[in-house]
Amino acid sequence: MDIGRIEALAVRASLAAPPARVDGVRAIAGLGLDGDVHADPLSPRQLLLAGTDAYDAFALPPHALRENLLVDLDTARLASGTVLQVGEQVLLRLMFQCEACGHLDVHRPGLSTRIGTRRGMLARVLRGGTILPGDRVRAAGPPLPAWSDDWRERIVHVLDALPPRSVITYKRLAQLAGVASSYCRAFPGIIARLGPFYAGRAVPTQLDIALPRWDGRELFEHAAADAATEREVCQ
Repeated sequence: MDIGRIEALAVRASLAAPPARVDGVRAIAGLGLDGDVHADPLSPRQLLLAGTDAYDAFALPPHALRENLLVDLDTARLASGTVLQVGEQVLLRLMFQCEACGHLDVHRPGLSTRIGTRRGMLARVLRGGTILPGDRVRAAGPPLPAWSDDWRERIVHVLDALPPRSVITYKRLAQLAGVASSYCRAFPGIIARLGPFYAGRAVPTQLDIALPRWDGRELFEHAAADAATEREVCQ
């Protein structure tokens, strides 16, 4: 069932670069959008979908939300774990709502507080292909496991997936949970409050330790394979 259409597309070549509107973009399975700074196989935030309703409600200039895919639907109503088909090829896994950060206040004072969950929905690419303006967006098959909008709960989720007798660095934990590396300073206190079961699972990058360091690839690979298989069965 169609739930919307792609209105516009944009990529950012670097974190310092503004979004650049494009006439089409190649989505790469497990990586993100070709040429975009957020293309990362180990990130849950490979691309951002934002809704035209948010732009209308807050009278925002183009690209103010820094989205990659502008869609004619309310992204606040989208649920984590939903698999979307865009056009005839691309499959996206919706991960969690994008938190509103302070840079939004440049466009409207107080916007970061008022916009709430309408900033947009972050996603990963399950199956690649070309995305074009006008492509239909539809729900595709059963949902995958949901991820929390709360970054603290995502930290626990990643730690729970850690293989036995291994550790994860704070930097990798931040990457897999979809938070900035500056959050690493808060990890020791957060993990300590989780109790002894989590003690020693995450370590500073520079710590010399004999246990293998988990890179987290399995966290996303199984879901991508399952979704692609399920989609092929349904077609």
